[in-house]
Amino acid sequence: MKIEFQSAPLAQLSATALVAYSFEEAPASSGTVEKLPEETRGLLREMHEAGELTGKAFECTPVRRPDGLSADKLLVVGAGKSEKFSETQLRHLAGAAVRHLRSRGVRQMAWILGSVAPSTITAVVDGALVADFDPDRYRTESNDKKGIDTLSLATGGEQFSSDAHAALVRGRILGEAQNFTRELVNEPSNQLTPTRLADQAEKMAARFGLVCEVLGPEEIQKLKMGAFWAVAQGSREPSRFIIIRYSPEGAPPEPVIGLIGKGITFDSGGISIKPSDNMHEMKTDMAGGATMLGVMQAVAQIKPRVRVVALIPATENMPGGNAYKPGDVITSMSGKTIEVLNTDAEGRLVLADALTYAKRLGCTVLIDAATLTGAVMVALGSITTGVFGWNKDWVNRLLAAAHHAGEKMWQMPVDEDYRELYKSSIADLANTGGRYGGAITGAMFIGEFAGDTPWVHLDIAGTRWANDEKPYRAKGPTGHGVRTLVQLLTDFAS
Repeated sequence: MKIEFQSAPLAQLSATALVAYSFEEAPASSGTVEKLPEETRGLLREMHEAGELTGKAFECTPVRRPDGLSADKLLVVGAGKSEKFSETQLRHLAGAAVRHLRSRGVRQMAWILGSVAPSTITAVVDGALVADFDPDRYRTESNDKKGIDTLSLATGGEQFSSDAHAALVRGRILGEAQNFTRELVNEPSNQLTPTRLADQAEKMAARFGLVCEVLGPEEIQKLKMGAFWAVAQGSREPSRFIIIRYSPEGAPPEPVIGLIGKGITFDSGGISIKPSDNMHEMKTDMAGGATMLGVMQAVAQIKPRVRVVALIPATENMPGGNAYKPGDVITSMSGKTIEVLNTDAEGRLVLADALTYAKRLGCTVLIDAATLTGAVMVALGSITTGVFGWNKDWVNRLLAAAHHAGEKMWQMPVDEDYRELYKSSIADLANTGGRYGGAITGAMFIGEFAGDTPWVHLDIAGTRWANDEKPYRAKGPTGHGVRTLVQLLTDFAS
């Protein structure tokens, strides 16, 4: 999508579709509708009086050959109640306009900016790019691919500054990073094997000037990653451990922030095999790893002055002659022993070794993202990510970043009493704590391997995928978490 500023007066702006938004209280004379010529607003008042324009959230009202404008079409998007308006809502409005127009074959649109404030510009660009994505790359119909080719940001004659241009670039970086994550999560597991995930990581790193290293099975075993290898050994697909480094000039030596993402490219459950219902969705069990790749793509371009290392243990969890079994005792890279009670609790095992290795590489803060538990969906549904961590300062930093980024996240408890639930009678730890409090015990199990290092865990099992389409976003992979982590890193660096 080509994105550009357009400073021509709105009445003279030539566009296939010109987009404005307005609020419920005054749908013909609020929001960016206020910037339209009087003749156009008069027409909108008539439509409001006739009940054809309400301003309700995401209502899209087209007007062909509008009075007072040169544009072929005016699209008025309802913004809902003005007291609920936010940058998140603005992002969603831009997305709703894109999805409405692209579904009708429009390829060129102009969005009327309410202001040239950088945050406004970033929100519109980000929302437009995220909306211009569909998870249908494997369809073979001959119909033309729908999409917006050109987005003009109409200032109505107001000049834009270098800050405004930088905000446009930032919005593009965020939207493209989120879509990169979504593309990876959407891939079927026969296409996105651990090897191919590592290939994608290497290509992205090379494109954006990052340092990427990939470890194979022999190196993983040589490092004594016993927990990771236990999961990996049941699959015919070779495992990969992906490491990407971002070390900008002038960044202080500490902190070194480790971003650890679960990279299970398919999770059958192993010997403790999952039910067949919805098992196809387990191609998304690498969403934590994809999230970290999206974050690194954005960070490489935004260039915050903070050191970051992404670590992604990638493998399949499969049943087979070599698969690990319930009742096995394995030794993690840290030396802690683990009794396996359920082979479908594999994510915490691969992350245990990844956190240990992150500390060995010098990471002084650990943040992991994983599709870890169904239990977090019981607690929070598919709307909100569960946030866990020992260190209150870093948990609060992350929650503040999530609020700024407009992503729903909620702090969940971690408490000493829960440790009793995943104790083992024959090893240091058991890999599951039972049915109750499952999201908490799963998170705390991972935290055992962080030790005293500040650590935050994001359980994105519910939020990595949307089973329903929104006016501003397609059904399918969401890329949830990318914006929050980029915001966290840029906030900290500044």
